[in-house]
Amino acid sequence: MLPGLFLNSSRIHEFLTYVLQQCGGTFAFKGPWFGSLDFLVTSNPANVHHILRKKVFNYHKGFEFKEIFAEIFGDGIFCADGDRWKTQRRTIHSFIKDSKFEEAVQRIIQRKVSQGIFVILEHFSEQREEVDMQDVLKRFVFDFVCLLMLGFDPNSLSIDFPQVPYKQAYYDMEEVLLQRHVKPQWFWKLQKWLQIGEERKMKISSEIFDRLLYQCISRKKELLNRSKTPMHRDDFDFLTFMLVEDNNQEEREMSAFKKSEKYARDMAFNLLSAGSETVSSGLTWFLWLVATHPLIEKSILEEMKTNLNGEGDGDGKGRHFSFEELSKLNYLHAAMCESLRLYPPVPFEHTVSVGSDTLPSGHQIGKNTRVIYSPYSMGRMEEIWGADCLEFKPERWISNKGELGDVSPYRFTAFNAGPRACIGKELAMVEMKAVGAAVIWNYSLQVVENHPILPSNSIVLHMKHGLKVRVRSHL
Repeated sequence: MLPGLFLNSSRIHEFLTYVLQQCGGTFAFKGPWFGSLDFLVTSNPANVHHILRKKVFNYHKGFEFKEIFAEIFGDGIFCADGDRWKTQRRTIHSFIKDSKFEEAVQRIIQRKVSQGIFVILEHFSEQREEVDMQDVLKRFVFDFVCLLMLGFDPNSLSIDFPQVPYKQAYYDMEEVLLQRHVKPQWFWKLQKWLQIGEERKMKISSEIFDRLLYQCISRKKELLNRSKTPMHRDDFDFLTFMLVEDNNQEEREMSAFKKSEKYARDMAFNLLSAGSETVSSGLTWFLWLVATHPLIEKSILEEMKTNLNGEGDGDGKGRHFSFEELSKLNYLHAAMCESLRLYPPVPFEHTVSVGSDTLPSGHQIGKNTRVIYSPYSMGRMEEIWGADCLEFKPERWISNKGELGDVSPYRFTAFNAGPRACIGKELAMVEMKAVGAAVIWNYSLQVVENHPILPSNSIVLHMKHGLKVRVRSHL
């Protein structure tokens, strides 16, 4: 089986989908005894429910996962289990529920859309030049999440597309992490020990990004120590929240942050990762699908014209939408969900069994067995979504009454499910809808002819060659 995996490593998501389709939705992969490459992969919703809900206590991140990710993610929520995971999840939940949170999110999005995305798209529309929309969206989301989490604006979203070293460092780390999944553990560990190849790139990139994080933490602490007055609402961000907010029952947990910059670094990096690459990936695939399905684009625009009044927010450079306005757009929401079904930002998820188990499909799971479930493959299974599963069809999310229908999170796993379901789901959706609606309302995107559209090989499902488009302004 190993030669097949290596031969198809450049199209790993399509390969796993094909194998799962041929094997009824669950497949046990056997590698050589010396490679630690044995795993079970599934796209069966019953198996996913079993792993993420019914027997969740029997599955955890596992030692191998931490071997791959802990160097970068540290003790943050992605690698944490047990009480440490619960503590961090409560902290993040308190941050999201803070009264200043929604205000900060809306303020940052509107600023970056009007002063960033609109300026760039207007320029390329006037110049009649091609632009890589994926690059624009990556820059937007990177700036947004740095402002929301660190209170720092990298200003990467500007018309001259500046090279930002720590932004590139993050992408390099992401690429190496995927390679660690498909290479034998002894091989990448040897590279790491010798500091050669991809592992040398990992070391350099992590040092660059850590410098940014620790500088932001030190700067924020110094600023707060000097300040004699309470922080202004416009200064609200995750680091400020962690340092100065009184969280009552969580006060003892917060004190760990005040004593440890490493704890702060790990929390911040995990949230940066969760909130940046996944959102830019989801937006890129969504705008490509809308651009290549003109009838769906027309339906989105008609819904916006019908449900929203004529003026809206904006400063003359284009219109953007408030969260209240976005909540009225059911068809836009359905189109976003449909895009995430076909192109989930995280194409596969990883867990390890604590003890032996039997899945609903009848497959036996041994102790310490690596189990992978594939949201990418699940979106392409006729058994789950019907014969038209490969079609971009927002209507499948809307009831006969025109309301959004309920879909099991164990069928639609773009945001994970069970106790580990994505705590930032609502933030991600409103961010994607805000940017998607603003772009569609103000501009028409035409994909450059013969531009190849392929998923990249990374832990986040980006487009391998970007999204080259021509822009036409509606203004």
